[in-house]
Amino acid sequence: MSKKKLVFSGVQPTGNLHLGNYLGALKNFVSLQKNAECIYCVVDLHAITVFQDPGHLHDNVLETTASFLATGLDPDKSIIFNQSSVSGHAELAWILNCVSRVGWLNRMTQFKDKAGSDKEKASVGLYIYPNLMAADILLYKATHVPVGADQKQHLELSRDIAQKFNNDFNCKDFFPLPEPLIPKNISRIMSLRDGTKKMSKSEESDYSRINLKDTADEIIKKIKKAKSDSETIPDDAKLLKNKPEALNLLNIYSEITKNSLEKTISEMAGEDYSYLKTKLAEVLIDEITPVGKETQKLLKDKPYLKKVLKKGSEKANIIAEENLKNIREKVGLI
Repeated sequence: MSKKKLVFSGVQPTGNLHLGNYLGALKNFVSLQKNAECIYCVVDLHAITVFQDPGHLHDNVLETTASFLATGLDPDKSIIFNQSSVSGHAELAWILNCVSRVGWLNRMTQFKDKAGSDKEKASVGLYIYPNLMAADILLYKATHVPVGADQKQHLELSRDIAQKFNNDFNCKDFFPLPEPLIPKNISRIMSLRDGTKKMSKSEESDYSRINLKDTADEIIKKIKKAKSDSETIPDDAKLLKNKPEALNLLNIYSEITKNSLEKTISEMAGEDYSYLKTKLAEVLIDEITPVGKETQKLLKDKPYLKKVLKKGSEKANIIAEENLKNIREKVGLI
């Protein structure tokens, strides 16, 4: 691979991808493949930090792959594969487990959030998940990682681990310190039922999110039922400070139409939220349903999806093995 920007990112195969995944990650993935070497991974090893039904996991890996392709990722331009098919991820994760420090992991807020009050019952995998994420990135010596704000702390840990490895084994600049690529203008996409929570696959109510496979009728129904506000749309974003659900709908509309929030508010000021919901449903149908239809079409050809993953894993393995050979030598492994 050339020495230009090398991008790595992964998506967990834990069920239906949704609007937040699409706007926050997938659209960015597609634009990045135009000007950078890109490696995109379906991170099935990360998924099993919490128990997954084996049959569902298998299907979800293929569905996530289909969603990658349906949104415009090109397997001829980007390497697309599933994490477990490249054993180097697990091997490097163990080496990095021995480089990373317990104190560093204890500071990871996402483990505390996911483990909840009974962290003693959480899996060890969930606790050391950030070290595996570091291995994912460093295995390919990625220079840039598109991440959401909630993953920025894990990327900072990856940089710390890379720096410590370079220092411990006296190999300055062996691992590059990966830089975050955080889209500047993309707002966090929040739940349609609770504007203080991020849109999530794990939220119980399906009405909390727009799934990429939703039909036009489902999108209309979900937007109609989405929480908003009884007053008309204000002419100043500051007046939405304590109205997170209303702000979320305006943000989503702005993202889909590629307008600033200020421009959207100036156009919508004085209108009822029912007017916004009608307009929002229309643009979402135009944007999302073609992705859903293409995903469904691809899912009918599972041999093709498996072929894409196999070709991707072959390409990824070549890079991984070359780097691992050097890593083993640095560590002193035979």
